[in-house]
This record gives sequence, C-alpha cells and structure tokens, in this order.
Amino acid sequence: MIISSPQQLRQYQAVAKVSTEILWQLHQKTRAGITPLEIDRLADKLCRQHQVKPNFKGVGSPDNPYQHATCISVNDVVVHGIPQDVPLKEGDLVKVDFGIEQDGWQTDHCFTVGVGTLTDEERTLLRVGRAAVLKAARGAKVGKTVGDLGHLMESTAGKYDFSVTEQYVGHGIGHLLHEEPQIPAWGEPKTGMKLTEGMVLCVEAQVIAGNSDVYTAADGWSVKTRDGSKAVMFEYMVVVGKKQPIFLTPTTAWPLTV
Repeated sequence: MIISSPQQLRQYQAVAKVSTEILWQLHQKTRAGITPLEIDRLADKLCRQHQVKPNFKGVGSPDNPYQHATCISVNDVVVHGIPQDVPLKEGDLVKVDFGIEQDGWQTDHCFTVGVGTLTDEERTLLRVGRAAVLKAARGAKVGKTVGDLGHLMESTAGKYDFSVTEQYVGHGIGHLLHEEPQIPAWGEPKTGMKLTEGMVLCVEAQVIAGNSDVYTAADGWSVKTRDGSKAVMFEYMVVVGKKQPIFLTPTTAWPLTV
C-alpha cells in the first residue's frame, strides 16, 4: 500500500509497535530448553491480551490452512516452519516469523537467533544474513528499484559463499498481508518496479550456508534445505522515503545469540 498522510503513518506505526513488542517477548523466551510450540502459545496469549489477531492463522489452502500464530523454523528449515514440541538446544539457529492484524493494518517481521555456543560459520551466517537484509531495507528510497534491493541482498550473501532462496520473496504490505510489489532477494540493479514515496514493504531474505535447493516437507508447510545446511531469515517492514526509509520493525539491533 501507499501511506498518503501523516495520520496513516501514525496509525501504522502504532500497530507495528504492538507487533514488535510481542515479538520482543518471543525473542526473550527463545532459549535452550523451551519448545517452539511453547513460544507459539505465548504469541497466541499475547495477541489475546493486546486484542489483536495473529495474521498467519488461516492462510493457505482450505484443505491445509495454517494453524499457528508464528512460523518457527529451526536449522535446516528455511521458512514456514510449523512450531514443534521439541526443546531448543545449543547450536540451533531459530527463525521466528510473526505478524498481526489490527484495525485493518497488517504487520510481518522475522528475526533469527543462535542458541548458545555456535560455530564460526553459524555466527558469520547470522551476521551476514542480517546485514544483507538491513542493507536492502536501508536502500528502500524513492527512485530505487526492486532489483536494486534484491541485488544488495544476493551480493552481500554471495561474498561469503552463502546463497539466497529464489522461491520465497519479500512483498508489499498494508491492508493485506501480501501485496505488490514482490521483492526477491536476488536481482540486477536498475531493474523491476521503481519505488515511490509511501510504499510499505517487507524486505526479507532467507540466507543459506549451502546451496539454495529447497523442498517442502510432508507437513505441507515447512521448507527445508535439500543438502541439510542451516539457514537464517530476517524481515524488516519499511516505508519508502525520499532520503531514507522509515522502519516499522525496530529490531535491527536485537541480539543475534541467546
């Protein structure tokens, strides 16, 4: 959508604030010993307390609608992970994807954290994954293109021989969870749709330690790396500005390890 007035911006900022306050509490609970299902149940409880709707629930096909408030994807699960009743352990890379609907406004954010002691590659993957998406999100300015953002993400990951998924993309957001434009984590500079002032975007990437070949697991939702390599995901909501974007996801400095 296009934010067309200061009042609209204030309304959206208020909803995003509620959303990220809930997300922070999920971040604080993401520790060794807790299960993703427990984190998801906390998200549900917090949504009820704030009188907001977790907007992932019910999406998908009528024969297999999504039934959780969050997607929690661990290690080689790249995206859309169904929260499992399996305790998190040292060395896990945990991606928590979450959004709400309030007063007709939609949000969508994702952070990744490493649990406990990590390898050098895992720490680098976390740092580079966040940097790739942050560079693109900061580049969401008037006159830039979708290809510019995608190129920033792909090239940043590629410098470390990491890959990005091509099947799952960032997107516009507003009164619907997924709106135009689509924003792949790959692309060529100066290609694709030009960004205009007030566009609300979810800039995201799934960055993988191995190759980008993925498949959907038998549950119909969880997307996994075919080679078993680990992945991280970050997603930031921004409003396109003339000189710099306005961040609706103030999570860029959150700890990468817990």
